[in-house]
Amino acid sequence: MKKFLLTAFLIGTFSLSYAQSDYYNDYRRSISDVNWQNVITDLVLSSVQAKQIYVLNDRYRDYDTWNRVYVVDPGRWRGDRYSELERILGREKYLVFKKKYYRGQNPVIVYGRSKNDYKNYKKYRKEQDKYYKERAKQYKKEHKHHGHDHWD
Repeated sequence: MKKFLLTAFLIGTFSLSYAQSDYYNDYRRSISDVNWQNVITDLVLSSVQAKQIYVLNDRYRDYDTWNRVYVVDPGRWRGDRYSELERILGREKYLVFKKKYYRGQNPVIVYGRSKNDYKNYKKYRKEQDKYYKERAKQYKKEHKHHGHDHWD
């Protein structure tokens, strides 16, 4: 059983890191695909807003810092990033940004369309569910007291 759990954990870890890197690549593209200087000029943003955007864009400079935050739910970066952008720009300018740079679509959807995103997310969730079920079984087994199972 221990070998099975170790094997499942290692497979899950390698698969997870592949899926995680796809999410991280989408995150990086969401920054690099946009000319932020043009956004700042087009939307007539204040210097404070411009600085906040640059700080937001530099928040996770590498995979490790990004992964520490999004390891459990890698798709969450989209909602976090774009709600923060909306806060910085204000609702009206955010809508203009969205219309001009994402053809009116929600940026969360735009960067949720990578060819591997949904497939990897499903695989990731399935592996996570399996891993946590195995952990729960192991925990139950380890915490039985004198034939009495606290979980029943």
